[in-house]
Amino acid sequence: MVVVVAAVTLAVVGGGDSEVLPDVAPEELVDPLPATRPVDRADVEALRLPVAVRGYRMADVDDVLVRLGAELAERDARISELEEALAGSAAAGGEEDGRA
Repeated sequence: MVVVVAAVTLAVVGGGDSEVLPDVAPEELVDPLPATRPVDRADVEALRLPVAVRGYRMADVDDVLVRLGAELAERDARISELEEALAGSAAAGGEEDGRA
């Protein structure tokens, strides 16, 4: 019985052939975020991060999170600027109405 199991195992594994299977190239990030414009919701929804043996590749995930964080910070700063400008023009408009 042991001889049969050993023979089947050797047949499946390759029976001592010195040929080694080539290493599989790691998955690369196929759907990178656009570099020429801000990221939008569709870009994030379409993003597929490559999976490594033990989960996602940390470097790819870190790159995406850094990029998204930077773009969100830029948008937040721009929104604040626009809100301040709007509040400033509303205040200036109210002062003019008060003088008339």
